[in-house]
Amino acid sequence: MTIQEAAQRSGLTAHTLRYYERIGLIPSVGRNVSGHRDYAERDLEWLRFLTKLRTTGMPIADMCRYADLSRQGPHTAPERKAMLEQHRERVEARIAELTQDLSVLNHKIDSYGGHA
Repeated sequence: MTIQEAAQRSGLTAHTLRYYERIGLIPSVGRNVSGHRDYAERDLEWLRFLTKLRTTGMPIADMCRYADLSRQGPHTAPERKAMLEQHRERVEARIAELTQDLSVLNHKIDSYGGHA
């Protein structure tokens, strides 16, 4: 699929896709006979995973490290797993913070009672 199709299906912009490729988050994307990027379904699966990492707050540098390890092969699985476990801990801590913040907001809202 073209970069525009990949952008549409992934929810990312073509600019972001080019940026991700430039910094090494996306492995070299195949090219068609015209020399244009030709994204495969596996590229979209990888982009979905990257999007989850990004939306859960993983820094780009960590994402690049993870991508690099992934390209190195299965022998890096323990390090990749450790990275994801550490990230999960950060996400869980952030969820706990947000839960507390939500509780404060709910308490404040409830304090207004019947006021409009």
